[in-house]
Amino acid sequence: MIARRTAVTNDLLADDGYVQKADSIGDPLQKINAVVDFAALAQAVEEIAPRPEQPKGGRPPYPTEVMVRVLVVKRLHGLSDEQTEFQLLDRRSFRRFCGLEHSRNIPDRTTIWNFENRIGVEGVTALFNELDRQIRAHGLEARAGQIVDATLVPAPKQHFTRVEKEVLEQDAMPAGWKPAKRRQKDVDASWTKKHGKSYHGYKCTVSVDRKHKFIRTWVADTASVHDSQHLEAALDEWNTSAEIYADKGYVGGEREERLREQGYRPKIQRKAKPGKALSACQERRNRRIAKVRARVEHVFAAIHQWGGKQIRTIGQARATFAAGMMVVVYNMRRLAFLGA
Repeated sequence: MIARRTAVTNDLLADDGYVQKADSIGDPLQKINAVVDFAALAQAVEEIAPRPEQPKGGRPPYPTEVMVRVLVVKRLHGLSDEQTEFQLLDRRSFRRFCGLEHSRNIPDRTTIWNFENRIGVEGVTALFNELDRQIRAHGLEARAGQIVDATLVPAPKQHFTRVEKEVLEQDAMPAGWKPAKRRQKDVDASWTKKHGKSYHGYKCTVSVDRKHKFIRTWVADTASVHDSQHLEAALDEWNTSAEIYADKGYVGGEREERLREQGYRPKIQRKAKPGKALSACQERRNRRIAKVRARVEHVFAAIHQWGGKQIRTIGQARATFAAGMMVVVYNMRRLAFLGA
C-alpha cells in the first residue's frame, strides 16, 4: 500500500514537473490566455446566441467560454471535430487552456458541431468585433494606412457530371440523388485560376493595418469572385490614415476616383496594358507600393504555416464561419506575439 502511494505521489510530481517545464519553454495557448479576455468574448457570443436551457435531468451545456476556447484550439491546430475531441482527451495543455483540466467530461465532436451551428456567422462576427475592441483597448489602433488583399481558402474538391452541373445551376437536385448525398455536396465552392494553377474553394478578403499587421476587416466569398469585387466592403473605416495599398488586381480609374472623393489616398499598383509597357516612373511607384503591400503576405504566410486556411466544411455559411475563426485566431496570435 505504501509503495503504491509513493508511486502515485511520484507520478503527480512528475506530471507537475512536465507542466512547469512546458511553461518555461512557452505554451502558445497560455500566451494567448494572458492577453485575451475570453469572458468578454463569451458574453459577446451570448448576446447573439444565448445558451439554451437544459431540460430537467439532462447534463447542463458547457459554458460558452469553454466552447469558445475549444474552437480556438480547433482552428489554431487545424483540427477536425473528431481530432479536437481526441486531443482534448490526450493533451493536458489543451484541457488547461479550455478550463477542463479537472473536468470529468470533455466536449465530444457532436457538442463542438452543435455549438458552431448555434452561433453561426453572426457569432463568429461577434467574436471578431469584441477581440478587435480588446486590441484597440491595448492601444494598438490602426493609424498608418491599410493593405487590402485576398487569399484563397481551399475546400474539399467536388466532382459532378456535366448533367449534374446543369441541374445544380438551376437550383434543383439531380435525379438519383438522395437528401443525404446532397448534404455531402458543396455546390457553393467554385474554381479559379491563379498563376496558371487551378484552385477550388473560397476566398477571404482582408484589410490589414500597415503598422501592427492585425486583420481589421474581412469578407468571405466563393473563389471565382474577382478580388476587386470586395475592396470597398473590406475597407477599415476606423483606420485614421487615408492610405490604401493594393496590388494591380484592384486597379481601376473609376474606383480610384471614387475612393479619392471619399477622402482616401489609393496606393494601387499600376497594370501594364496590352502592347504598352509601364513607364520607368510607374515601375518605381509599383516597387514602393510593393514594399508596403508585402506586409499582408506575412499575414497570409503566418496563417498558412499553422494550417489555418484549410477547411473541411460544406457550403458558403460554414466556409464563412471557418474564415472568421481563421481571422480571429490569427489576431489572437498576433496580440500574444506583440505582448500587449
